[in-house]
Amino acid sequence: MTSMSRFTSYLKNNAYPLSVEIVKSVLNSLNLVISEHEEQQAINMYTKLLDFLSKYITEDENNSPNALIDWSKKNALQQVESGGKISDIAVRYPPTRNVFIDLITQKSIEFDLTLKENAQIIRQVNSILDISLYETIIAFERISEKYREETQREMAILSAPVVLINEGVAILPLIGIMDSYRAMHIYDYVVPKIAELQLQYLIADYSGILNLDTNTANNLRSIAEVLQLLGIEIIVTGLRPELVQTVVHSGIDMNGIQTFAHVKQALNWINKRNN
Repeated sequence: MTSMSRFTSYLKNNAYPLSVEIVKSVLNSLNLVISEHEEQQAINMYTKLLDFLSKYITEDENNSPNALIDWSKKNALQQVESGGKISDIAVRYPPTRNVFIDLITQKSIEFDLTLKENAQIIRQVNSILDISLYETIIAFERISEKYREETQREMAILSAPVVLINEGVAILPLIGIMDSYRAMHIYDYVVPKIAELQLQYLIADYSGILNLDTNTANNLRSIAEVLQLLGIEIIVTGLRPELVQTVVHSGIDMNGIQTFAHVKQALNWINKRNN
């Protein structure tokens, strides 16, 4: 068995204890204190990383093992799900690289590796760490964007629920930050639902809106016009002074739309009108 073969066998058979040593060295160099759970996760990740190294140490460093890429993606997913930042991962790579190189150099001496073999291993370590960091960052950004889109969709649904209170009468309470995305959600998904209810009156309550810009105000006015074309009378409630200013500055024509301070006033007006 060659010195290199003995070295790779050593890495494979001692991946876990070496990983414990690496994690402790990295934490000490960063002066970090983490939970036992996080430490164990890091140990498990480095154990897999050493296993990659033992298998691909003699391969062309330009060839990326698929398992390493998959591992990096899982690392990114774990970070996103835990609410962590990508910087929490990236900051650990430089000290990890130094710890790895020190370990490789020490073991190269113990296993009588040549300078050329030692240099080859260090190149492979650097290549694996570079690939891992790159794939982790790309995966983190992709997964984070997906999570943001899903959260945005969920918030859009929650921000504009349609509440049927009487036959032919429903309330559309607008909640939270009303932006163009949520306005388009109302247009694409809420308007068809309202049309199916065969309403006579729809009370659009603005009291729960945290902000309203000119573009969004215009979008909401366009939605109201579509509903009016469907024969639904739109009633607006809950317009605070700052929201009224936005509506006025946007030049929106509120003629033909009843406005009230509270939903209760709007319901009283509807009851009197129907009677």
